[in-house]
Amino acid sequence: MSELESLVRDRLALGLDVPSLDEATRLASTLSPWFRVAKVGLELYVAEGPAAVSAMIEQGYDVFADLKLHDIPTTVERAARAAGRLGVRYLNMHAAGGADMLRAGVAGLKEGARDAGHPEPAALAVTVLTSDPDASAFEGRLAIAEAAGCDGVVCSALEVADVSARHPEWVTIVPGTRPAGADHHDQARTATPAEAAARGATLLVLARVVTRAADPAAAADAIFQEIAGALSAP
Repeated sequence: MSELESLVRDRLALGLDVPSLDEATRLASTLSPWFRVAKVGLELYVAEGPAAVSAMIEQGYDVFADLKLHDIPTTVERAARAAGRLGVRYLNMHAAGGADMLRAGVAGLKEGARDAGHPEPAALAVTVLTSDPDASAFEGRLAIAEAAGCDGVVCSALEVADVSARHPEWVTIVPGTRPAGADHHDQARTATPAEAAARGATLLVLARVVTRAADPAAAADAIFQEIAGALSAP
C-alpha cells in the first residue's frame, strides 16, 4: 500500500449500522482494505453489546463507539469508563449535556483505558447532528467541548475548517458524507467525501453508501479513489 493509500485508509471509518454481529463481521472482513476504523453504533451495540467492540478489535480495527452518551454526569462517567476498559479508540457524548457531563465522560473514558492497559482514547463531543439543518447551536456546543477538555468533536464537513483553525490537534469525525448524485437519505448538512477530506476531517464515517450498496467493495473503492484524488491534487 502506498503512502497516499495508507493516508486515505487512516481517515476512513466503516459505519456498521447493522443488526447483527454476523453481518458486521462479514462487512468488516470484506472492507478492511479500505478502512482503519470500525464504527459501532447504537443498533449494533444494543443488539450485541461489548462483543461487537471486541470482535472489531480482533479484526485489527480501531473502534469508534458511536454511543452518543447523554445522561447525568455520574452515569456518563461510569458508562465511559466501561467503554475505555473495552479498548475503544473513540467515544462520543452529546455536548448538549453540558460541560460537567462531558468532563465526567472524559475522565471516565481515560481512567477505564488506563486501568485496562489500553492506549489513551479520544473523547469527542457531538455538536449538531448532521441530520439537523439548523446548526445555530454549533458555536455554543463547541465552547462546551472546549471547557470540558474534549479531544475533538463530531461535526459536519461544513464546520471542520472552523474547528481545525481553533484546535489543529483535535480529532474531527464527520458522518453523513455522500458521493455526488447519491441519495442524502436523512442527512441535511452534508458534503462529498472528497470535500470533507480536503477540508481536513480526521475521520469520515461511511455507512449506508457502502454497506447497503449492491457491491460494497466496489462502492468503498470508488470513494477511496475519489478521496485519494482530492488529497493528491495540487
